[in-house]
Amino acid sequence: MTVLAPPAPAPAFPPEIEPRVRELGRRIAAGQAAAGRGRTRALEDRGMELLSRDPALKAALFRLVDVAPACSGPRDVAAHLASLLGEVERPHAPVNLARRASLRRSTRHAVGSVAGVAVHRMAKRFIVGARPAEAGPALQGLWDSGAATSVDLLGEATVTAAEADRYARRCDEALRTLARAAATWPARPVLEADSHGPIPRVNLSVKVTALTPHIRADAPELGIADAAGRLRGLLRTAKEVGAHLHVDMESMDSRDLITELVIKLLSEPEFKDGPSAGIVLQAYLRDADEQLDRLLEGYAAAKRTTLLTIRLVKGAYWEHETVEAHQNGWVSPVFEAKVESDRSFERITRRLLTERELVRPAIASHNVRSIAHALAHAPDTRDIEFQVLRGLGDDIHASLAGMGLRVRTYCPVGDLVAGMSYLVRRLLENTSNDSFLLSRSRGQDLDSLLAAP
Repeated sequence: MTVLAPPAPAPAFPPEIEPRVRELGRRIAAGQAAAGRGRTRALEDRGMELLSRDPALKAALFRLVDVAPACSGPRDVAAHLASLLGEVERPHAPVNLARRASLRRSTRHAVGSVAGVAVHRMAKRFIVGARPAEAGPALQGLWDSGAATSVDLLGEATVTAAEADRYARRCDEALRTLARAAATWPARPVLEADSHGPIPRVNLSVKVTALTPHIRADAPELGIADAAGRLRGLLRTAKEVGAHLHVDMESMDSRDLITELVIKLLSEPEFKDGPSAGIVLQAYLRDADEQLDRLLEGYAAAKRTTLLTIRLVKGAYWEHETVEAHQNGWVSPVFEAKVESDRSFERITRRLLTERELVRPAIASHNVRSIAHALAHAPDTRDIEFQVLRGLGDDIHASLAGMGLRVRTYCPVGDLVAGMSYLVRRLLENTSNDSFLLSRSRGQDLDSLLAAP
C-alpha cells in the first residue's frame, strides 16, 4: 500500500483579502441581477423554492419526473401522479385537488398532458439537444454570448460491453461533429487562450462508468483494462480534431479506478503532447486534499507538455454517499456539514491556483462566495476558468462573461429518458435547503452569504 505524505497546506489566506472577496461578490451578484430572468424561468424557480419547503411533495414530484418519459401517454402520467401524491403525508389543499383531478375521468387526460409538458419544459432548461448536431445552434449561441461549453452525452453506467461500445462511438461522433461546427464560430480570444497557450473550442465530458460494465471496487484492474481501450480511442480522436477530453467523476465506488486509468493513459508516449485533457476533483470528500496530491504526483510523473485541467466541484452524489455509508455502518466519505465542504472547496481552490506549472484550474460553482474567493486569489485572471451548469448558472455565466472572464457552461446532450437521472440530480441541487441559489431566492442578505465559511 502506498503511504502518502500529509497533504500540502493551502497557501496562507491573508485576512485583508476578505474585503476584496466581498467586493467581487457584490459585483458578480449585480451582474446576475442585470442579466435578469424570463417569466417562465422565474415561475419555475418559485416552484422550486416552494418544493424545498415540503420534502415529501418534492420526493413525489421528482419520482414523477423520473418515470414520466417512460409513460405511455397523458392518462398514464396522471395515474402515476395520483399514486405518488397519495403517498404525501398531510397534503395541502392544492395537492389534494391535483390528486382528485388526476383520478377523475373527465380531467385526468388534461392533468397528464400538463404534467408531461411541464417535465419536458424543465428538461429543455437543462438539456441542449437530443444529439450533438441538434445541439449545435444552442452551443454557438452560448459561444456568441461569451461562454464556452463542455458537452456531456447523457447516459448512466453501462451493464454490457455492447452498451459501452455504443457510448464510445457516440463520444467519437460527438467530438468530430462538434469540431466541424466549432470551426465556423467567430473568434473569442478570452475563451480560446490563457497565458499558457491555446484552449480548444470543443470540450467533451465523458464518464468512465459508461465505457465499461466492469466497475468493481474489489477488482479495479478489470475495469481499468476494459475501459482503457475505449478511452484511449477517444483520446486519439480528441488529439486528431484538436478537442479537449474531460473525464467526469462519479461516486466513491469508481473514483480510484478512474484516477488510476486517467493517469495511466496520459502517461503513455503517444499522448505526451496532447490532447488537452482533464479530470474532476470533488471537494465534499473528506480526503479531497489527499486526492489532489495523488493527481499532482501522478501527472508530474507523466511529464506531459500540456497542463491538466482540474474541474473543482463540491460534488453531486452527497445523498448516495451518505445513505450508502449509513446503511453499511461506515464513516461517511463526504463532509456532512455544508460549511465543511465550503471550506474544503476554498482551500483546494487556493492550492490549485499555486500549481500553475501543472494545472489549469476550472472552478465549478454557483456559489457567488466561492467564485469571488477564487477570483480574489487568482494571480492572473486569464489562468482561471469558471464553470456553471446549463439551466442553473445562466445568470452567473452572463455576469462573469460581462466581467471579461472565461466561463464554460456544462451542457447535457441526449434524449429525455437517458437524461432523467441527471435531471433529478440537478433538481435536488436546486432545491437543497442549504444551496446558495435557494438562499438568494428566499431573500437572504447577500453580505451574510458572502461571509467566509
